[in-house]
Amino acid sequence: MAVKIIMTWDIAPEREQEYFEFVVREFIPGVQRMGFELSDAWATVFGAQPQIMVGAVLPSANEAKQLLATEEWKSLNNQLQDFVYNYSHKLVPARGGFQF
Repeated sequence: MAVKIIMTWDIAPEREQEYFEFVVREFIPGVQRMGFELSDAWATVFGAQPQIMVGAVLPSANEAKQLLATEEWKSLNNQLQDFVYNYSHKLVPARGGFQF
């Protein structure tokens, strides 16, 4: 059964330009190269929710767990942490439409 990784975070205010450059040049191509199929990208413009939410689909929970344990994922994730705070992720069964 396909699963979705849902990642949320807030962008560090003093690092916005660097964040966007990193996400476009390294993070998105990196996760796609690893096999994540990006499915959602949302920005919160008002309210007390995470500023960014990104979803990516993987064929199975086992494959997702294996990818999240790789050095490539750890490296990308560690680099992302330089530009964000309040990061979290979770794996959920993938289904059509918006998921929290």
